[in-house]
Amino acid sequence: MPTFDAADLSTADAYALLTSLVVPRPIAWVGTRSREGVDNLAPHSYFTVVSSDPPIVVFVSVGTKDTLSNVRDTGVFTISVVSRPQLVAMNATAARVPPDVDEFDHADLARAAATTIEAPLVAGAPASLECDVHDVREVGDGTMVFGAVRHVTVADRVWRDGAVDMGRLEPVGRLAASQYAPLGEIIALDRPTTEYGG
Repeated sequence: MPTFDAADLSTADAYALLTSLVVPRPIAWVGTRSREGVDNLAPHSYFTVVSSDPPIVVFVSVGTKDTLSNVRDTGVFTISVVSRPQLVAMNATAARVPPDVDEFDHADLARAAATTIEAPLVAGAPASLECDVHDVREVGDGTMVFGAVRHVTVADRVWRDGAVDMGRLEPVGRLAASQYAPLGEIIALDRPTTEYGG
């Protein structure tokens, strides 16, 4: 049975091992606009919800990339949900390009204006979040960007009976290396209740 002492792992080996075990990871497709007015769009697969009251999400930038520079400069960003039909386009926005290159144009993606902030959204995404930067914290080689969610948009096609229909949302998760996973089988399990509550 392979075992690893974290102190003995190189950065690359630690990354490969952790990202192959912490799976599947949701993808934050982060939209920002630079001070010069150039739109940026990039996927970040270190992403989760931190709080629902108030609603706060977090994504992590490994290294200082255009997304991180833009959120520090402007204080706002959007997150578009990546669905299976947009997987190839999302991957195109992961390419390293100079800061003056607009990733929407680079990936031939239509953009939409956010409702409450000055940052672009992916037109046709099944859902999107509009966020103010709540906090930015450096942890190891990552920078955690916390976003206070100001506005949520869900496409009519994925909204059913007052909730998001997972099958229609078609989210895609990041696996190891260049691998991704669609939603697959949905299993519903009610949370058990005990004398201590539900």
